[in-house]
Amino acid sequence: MHIVDFVSGSIAGACGVAVGYPLDTVKVRIQTQKQFTGVWQCTVATFSKEGVQGFFKGMSFPLTTIAMTSSVIFGTYRNCLQCLSHVRGGVDCGPNTKLEVFLAGLASGVTQVSVMSPGDIVKTRLQCQTHSKRGETISKAKYHGPVHCLMSIIKLEGFMGLYRGALPLMLRDGPSYAMYFLVYTTICEWLTDKSKKQPDWGVVMLAGGVAGMAGWTVGTPMDVIKARLQMDGAREAKRYKGFFHCVTETARAEGAGVFFRSLGINCVRAFPVNMVVFVTYEVLNSFLRGGPRRTDPPLLRLE
Repeated sequence: MHIVDFVSGSIAGACGVAVGYPLDTVKVRIQTQKQFTGVWQCTVATFSKEGVQGFFKGMSFPLTTIAMTSSVIFGTYRNCLQCLSHVRGGVDCGPNTKLEVFLAGLASGVTQVSVMSPGDIVKTRLQCQTHSKRGETISKAKYHGPVHCLMSIIKLEGFMGLYRGALPLMLRDGPSYAMYFLVYTTICEWLTDKSKKQPDWGVVMLAGGVAGMAGWTVGTPMDVIKARLQMDGAREAKRYKGFFHCVTETARAEGAGVFFRSLGINCVRAFPVNMVVFVTYEVLNSFLRGGPRRTDPPLLRLE
């Protein structure tokens, strides 16, 4: 992976995390806590009790690990595309096919779970702490920060506790990234004149927004299961015996609709996040390269 792509992708990903994090906090709380019945009610309750900072709990961990996840996703995606091209007929066999783009995206989403899972469970548990710094002492909170949360999980649940929810995370990110890269590439091809080598900015941003929504549509059901497994036993008695028990128990108790409860907020979040990510990535990439920008999509941050 080119160092310029790595730097541009990391900074763009960090900007995307910051822009989308408040809605991500609302999403996680709706998925895991019955006291929150909807987006507006959760937003108002969080702001009235915890203030603006309540929407940004645990954000420092994703920001510090974005460079690592960016390198894994970009590296895996581009290396897979290159390998698939060689299998098909070598370097001069033409542009990658849609199937190759889909498979490379699938591989990148699955691979990055190995480095993303520990940070994701820390983020989720901190987001679900509803203690207010204004009316309640911070000592009432179970976790006092990202490092304390990380060490507490290792102490109480062992190192593998950091990978609780890794299976649904993998089942979420693999298909989501596959759909993301496929939709982005397809829309850019559809809306770009054949006489142009690069898609226009408007096409890039539209493709990014639609691709983000498509990725979340595929990934939201597993996102719900992932969050519930990560929080299971953290606030109350352990409820789920494992992945399949969580799926069946959730469907039995709340109906199939619960798996898409946060789809709306995920899709609403996808457009502004992808706009910020794409613009930042393209501007930095062009500036650092001093030449024409790439057509490859930047990192889609699902969390």
